[in-house]
Amino acid sequence: MALWEPNKGQLLISLLTVVFTLGVFVRLGLYRAVIRYMSDRAFITIITGVAASTLLLVLLSYGLNVFVPRSVPLIYSALAFIFVGGSRMSMRMLVQYSSGRDKERVGIIGAGKTAVQLAKALQQGDEYHPVMFISLIPGNHKTLIVGLPAFALSHLEEAVRSHRVKRLLLAVDADMDVNRRQLLTQLEKLNLPVQTVPSFSEVIAGQARINDIRDLEIEDLLGRDPVRPDNAQVASSLFERSVMVTGAGGSIGSELCRQIIRHQPKCLVLFEQSEFALYAIERELQQINAAEGLDVCVHPLLGSVVHRRRCESVMRSFAVQTVYHAAAYKHVPLVEHNVIEGVQNNVFGTLHTAEAAVAAGVELFVLISTDKAVRSTNVMGASKRMAELVLQGLAQRQSDTVFSMVRFGNVLGSSGSVVPLFRDQISSGGPVTVTHPDIIRYFMTLPEASQLVLQAGSMGQGGEVFVLDMGEPVKIADLARKMMHLMGRRERTAEQPDGEIELVFSGLRPGEKLFEELLIGDDPQGTAHPRIMMAREVCMTWPEVADTVKQLQHASQAFDCEGVLLILKTAPTGFAPNGGVGDLVWNLNPRSGVARATDKAGTDGTAGRAGTDLKSVPRAGNGKRGQI
Repeated sequence: MALWEPNKGQLLISLLTVVFTLGVFVRLGLYRAVIRYMSDRAFITIITGVAASTLLLVLLSYGLNVFVPRSVPLIYSALAFIFVGGSRMSMRMLVQYSSGRDKERVGIIGAGKTAVQLAKALQQGDEYHPVMFISLIPGNHKTLIVGLPAFALSHLEEAVRSHRVKRLLLAVDADMDVNRRQLLTQLEKLNLPVQTVPSFSEVIAGQARINDIRDLEIEDLLGRDPVRPDNAQVASSLFERSVMVTGAGGSIGSELCRQIIRHQPKCLVLFEQSEFALYAIERELQQINAAEGLDVCVHPLLGSVVHRRRCESVMRSFAVQTVYHAAAYKHVPLVEHNVIEGVQNNVFGTLHTAEAAVAAGVELFVLISTDKAVRSTNVMGASKRMAELVLQGLAQRQSDTVFSMVRFGNVLGSSGSVVPLFRDQISSGGPVTVTHPDIIRYFMTLPEASQLVLQAGSMGQGGEVFVLDMGEPVKIADLARKMMHLMGRRERTAEQPDGEIELVFSGLRPGEKLFEELLIGDDPQGTAHPRIMMAREVCMTWPEVADTVKQLQHASQAFDCEGVLLILKTAPTGFAPNGGVGDLVWNLNPRSGVARATDKAGTDGTAGRAGTDLKSVPRAGNGKRGQI
């Protein structure tokens, strides 16, 4: 049987078709695509090129009057797509498979747009190889999503084991209704590292990339719904107003500044003692200003809250209307070792800043307080409770400036927080140190604490102490174990000697207690916000406050640490120290500081008293009026 031979016309249109097709593929950019990084768009390019090539073949056969069987264009288009597209896709799969063998196998929790984008990004990377999805929608079980199998959450352990997953990545869409606490409890049992990725909104806003893998958010470890502020009410109290934040470079102060600037005040005054902290927050706020087009005047000012004239001068110069007083010493052991400085900064710093606010005509003054002020066993808590009493006394003395206080528990992610400490200890192989197996604390996040402060500031009428309904307290030892498990480590115990991390209990520190409280009284009053309460607690009249502060002033100038503690204990602070004086200098030589203060008093007229007799210190509340 003779073979069919093409004639000259058929050879001509074949040659013209090949030349034209090469030009079309070059024009479409097919030859510029790197095979390893070819996307689904390459399929569209190949289909378009093959379709154009087939159409030209048909047109040339009619135009040149060359006979071409009807089946030829169909066969040609199919073979062209297979050879052009199939070869490239096969090479891409081969390259990805060979590179995937050296990458860590990961499973992705979630199957929405965030998870899909993450899988695509990781497939192009060099570190992680996605092998499966864990869908929170049961109907997705055993389906394929972008070529990867998806399993229901109920089959989590089996899927992780069968696909040899070494790490889990949380990529749940923000709008998905999911119980994150329950989800993390299930993931915790696997003893695999669990990390998270930025939300889709962060990626769209350019704040992060989808493959920016990071440790679990603090909100996830908290395991409860955050407090939602009334943004309209907060905005009305900040928009186009002159606002000042003391301690602006601290963890809480800086977060306050970040939230305040987005409510577009007329100007934001940053008052900070630390030069570097002030530089850092001012630079960050200017970046927010530029990125979001806020056009808020930011004024970075160095100064200490114990300097009344400096505070008043700043407030007058910038016509400050609202002050958020976040400047304080908050680290319990450090204040315990530095009694006089703690009282000076926390009590007198609050007093001087508040009186400067009154003199400068400030409309609203909000104090950031702490749950350690309630029945405190340490100097830090007692000094913060005394600061509350000072503001309540000032609220009675005048009515032009509205004073209010916001009391909340430990802030996760702040300087001194246990979470970064635990994370560092786990990463370095342990041990993880907890002071006591039964120690319990209330927790909230930095943004949450700052939102509460702003919310309460907009609600204050004068002298109120606002507290947050923070839900159930958290056991610190349980938090440490949760972090171990979610970082893929096991606790080493007598029953489990092959664990990687040991949990060590170091004992309560000076002034530390097992349980913290938010309320002194038992009859809190509700507010317009469902998660904010108003405490009903004992307060002092202004003459009583002035007399107590005067005694503290004399004892501080005399460096009489025992006298300071007795005055704080005698005032209605609820202070009940569980040890002696912890001041490091006082314990080395209790009389040296007192003697020097007395000698100085004899030459420059400052009040001072050597060797204060603890029994002879007059009690607060004797009715004498004093001006500080």
